[in-house]
Amino acid sequence: MKSAHTRSQERILNLLKTLKQGISAQDIYVELRNRNQSMGLATVYRSLEALKLEGLVQMRTLANGEALYSLIQQDKHHLTCLQCGTSIPIYQCPVHELEAQLQTNHNFKIFYHTLEFFGLCRQCQIAQAAGE
Repeated sequence: MKSAHTRSQERILNLLKTLKQGISAQDIYVELRNRNQSMGLATVYRSLEALKLEGLVQMRTLANGEALYSLIQQDKHHLTCLQCGTSIPIYQCPVHELEAQLQTNHNFKIFYHTLEFFGLCRQCQIAQAAGE
């Protein structure tokens, strides 16, 4: 039986339910403070880690090293530009079959996966070509 969530975890889950995109731990901290639901930044990180281990929250690390948190709703796939940071979602998933095989072969419960390709977007390619 799953344990009940702490008040801090509930506040974070409720905030994430209202968002359409990922948010950093620092921004969660600020947003909760703005909603008069303050908690320490360390508590935000601890709560996010606990929720991640339960398979309720996923973390995505951007090219600049920033970590964004969101509810697990679907697998995420992106093309990310290393120059400007633009992230283009990819809607088809080439690894669902592999995921099912890995779960079976390794008796490993997979909550979600991410697939990200890094390179240069069209705009940055044009800018780079113009600068050469």
